[in-house]
Amino acid sequence: MADKEDVEKTIAEDLVVTKYKMAGDIVNRVLKQVIEKCVCDASVRGICEFGDSLLLEETNKVFKKEKELKKGIAFPTCISVNNCICHFSPMIKEPDYIIKDGDVVKIDLGAHVDGFIAVVAHTIVVGASPSNKVKDRKADVVMAAHHASQAALRLLKPGNE
Repeated sequence: MADKEDVEKTIAEDLVVTKYKMAGDIVNRVLKQVIEKCVCDASVRGICEFGDSLLLEETNKVFKKEKELKKGIAFPTCISVNNCICHFSPMIKEPDYIIKDGDVVKIDLGAHVDGFIAVVAHTIVVGASPSNKVKDRKADVVMAAHHASQAALRLLKPGNE
């Protein structure tokens, strides 16, 4: 017979929902700050290191009294520029990339609280603003990704595997 600790926790438990929400709040706060760092002449490595340090800082603020509870980075901060599709987080020995005006930058990162993971991603075009709109193929690819994500979300239903 399984011990009580061996029983898998489910979303039906309030504490599980709380941990997911905490992880979600953390990644959303960190994402906002990482987006602000994605400017012309910024270092991709520097932004990745900044995002990871923020993830650790923010996750260390929750459940401080529970010393055994694991929390932290579930997915390292990745900054993928232009033709690099995803998951680029350069190692120290690898060449860095300096962001340029007009670059399409994809950001993804994740945190966990007690193994309950929240991952977030976002795409921006550096230098875009209401007065400097994204046009042509860059606008097409960003909109295509947005529409694809919306279609995928509509397919998700509780209970589906």
